[in-house]
Amino acid sequence: MYRYARYAERLAGQALPDYAALWQWSVAEPEKFWNSIWDFCSVIGERGARTVVDLQKMPGARWYPDASINLAENLLRTDFDPGSTAVSFWGEDQVKRRLSRAELRRQVAVVAAAMRAAGLQSGDCVAASMPNMPETLVIMLAAVSIGAVFTSTSPDFGIQGVLDRFGQTKPKLLFAAEGYWYNRKRIDCLTKISDIARQLPSIDKCIVVPYSDATPDVSGVEKGVSWDDFRRDFSTTTDIKFERLPFDHPVFVLYSSGTTGVPKGIVHGAGGVLLQHLKEHQLHCDVKPGDRYFYFTTCGWTMWNILVSVLASGATALMYDGSPLLDEGRIIFEFAQAEQMTHLGTSAKFIDAIAKNGLTPRKEFDLTNMRVLCSTGSPLVPESFDYVYRDIKPDLHLISMSGGTDICSCFVIGSPDLPVYRGEIQCRGLGMAVDVFDDDAKPVRETKGELVCTQPFPAMPVGFWNDTTGERYYNAYFERFPNVWCHGDFSEITSHGGLIIYGRSDAVLNPGGVRIGTAEIYRQVEKLAEIVESIAIAQDWRGDVRVVLFVRLRDGVTLDPALQDKIRAAIRANATPRHVPAKIVAVTDIPRTKSGKIVELAVRDVVHGRQVKNVEALANPEALTQYRDRTELSTD
Repeated sequence: MYRYARYAERLAGQALPDYAALWQWSVAEPEKFWNSIWDFCSVIGERGARTVVDLQKMPGARWYPDASINLAENLLRTDFDPGSTAVSFWGEDQVKRRLSRAELRRQVAVVAAAMRAAGLQSGDCVAASMPNMPETLVIMLAAVSIGAVFTSTSPDFGIQGVLDRFGQTKPKLLFAAEGYWYNRKRIDCLTKISDIARQLPSIDKCIVVPYSDATPDVSGVEKGVSWDDFRRDFSTTTDIKFERLPFDHPVFVLYSSGTTGVPKGIVHGAGGVLLQHLKEHQLHCDVKPGDRYFYFTTCGWTMWNILVSVLASGATALMYDGSPLLDEGRIIFEFAQAEQMTHLGTSAKFIDAIAKNGLTPRKEFDLTNMRVLCSTGSPLVPESFDYVYRDIKPDLHLISMSGGTDICSCFVIGSPDLPVYRGEIQCRGLGMAVDVFDDDAKPVRETKGELVCTQPFPAMPVGFWNDTTGERYYNAYFERFPNVWCHGDFSEITSHGGLIIYGRSDAVLNPGGVRIGTAEIYRQVEKLAEIVESIAIAQDWRGDVRVVLFVRLRDGVTLDPALQDKIRAAIRANATPRHVPAKIVAVTDIPRTKSGKIVELAVRDVVHGRQVKNVEALANPEALTQYRDRTELSTD
């Protein structure tokens, strides 16, 4: 970041003495800024004469309309040591493998040749129902090298969940693992694969990839072919032809959570993803060649795309598949120690869980090489900052960040040259004109409002799949504030330029007309030793709404009047009286998406007797039954 700032000063012709000045220049001079990222990070491709067309239109701006680029060519670039490790993989404590950069490139060449022979062309779609394993990366890189569009889910999705996603994109090839490990249990997927393949008429082949079984029987799979047979005729191939295509050529289709209906297919362009990830990795997260970068993720979450793109910066992608809480979370730190991990990425919920388990990684593991810990998925509460610095490592750069599937990257993130303030995200990302608006579209400081971005950026989606008019895309982000991206996060910019996220705007509670972020309640409740986790909703009640809090208790704890009083007192003392729930109800499970995010809207629908539109999006849909027809919620 320091080196880039000095480079930017030469371009700007002025001093940029601190991050605030650098950020201000990056949004005041977007063309110079994004060109500087292209050059500073040595992007492979032809940039062309024009940087952006229609910069004032959002949506509508087009970045690098004359460029030609291939994302896979940049991830497989040959100017890093070919013998260095590209991927190190642990499938829990059952499977361990690694690939050098040269071996990864060779495997991609083989699979790309097999894909071309199968008739795959630029613009076709390749789908993967796969664990987070090296073969998934090989499949993605091979498809993208040809110019195909890659889309994926994790293998724990149910049949309908997969069909809701891949049925939209109509893939030509489907890759699926025959099974996987979770919590030391082998999960067989062959029957599910067969059902999915039979209901996807667009596919020409369903390639079954081994994971827990070296020689899976594919005879019962519609259009099934084994991984070995698919590649056999091309095993000596070493050359890859990278199709250089327009900057905004579709490269990934990611999916919204789908908890309010069929998930939206969000289309991302190759160039925007590459520029944004290079910037975030190299500048904001200080990723250097030879670093060893980990993020706990499945292939159904945007963090997978962010994880594997570290290859473009010369780092090793550390892949883990399975339960992150194996041995109370120790498995992740065993991986960190064994692989000399430099960057550990995880979720706020994981940090909270291991803190409540009493895990003290700094005492149990050698984390000498770890420089950075990243957290996303939900707001990281101040007490988790304390835990990280006290019990994981005192000299880490702790980066809480937020953005999402919508942009396959971050709006707000960290910077290694800024202080870390307890409970805050450090800064707005370079080149991201992020602000917080009140209801009248006026910027506010130290006041809660809507997180917005007031200027186009290259990583904006190309659009939504099958949204030919762009209406759904426009309505999702631009309807509330014309020509401004409204992200849907209830947020605040602090006095020193940091950010606090209070939860999703659509889950904001509004008792008596006062907007309350759910994260403000969770922070106070989950500090209590008796509470494992919680979820809050607004229940329609007598012409207004009231706050209802559901709590999952520790084993042996009862939600008696004394504990209810303790919960309310903690909220009243540390938040406001309006945050205090009218009802507190005990549950044994809290519904969440496959990527671990709790789903307030689904709970709200169940409480109000409405149908949850897409339970397939949930990791534990059975949990919803606990919220239906609760007698506690039918009285004052």
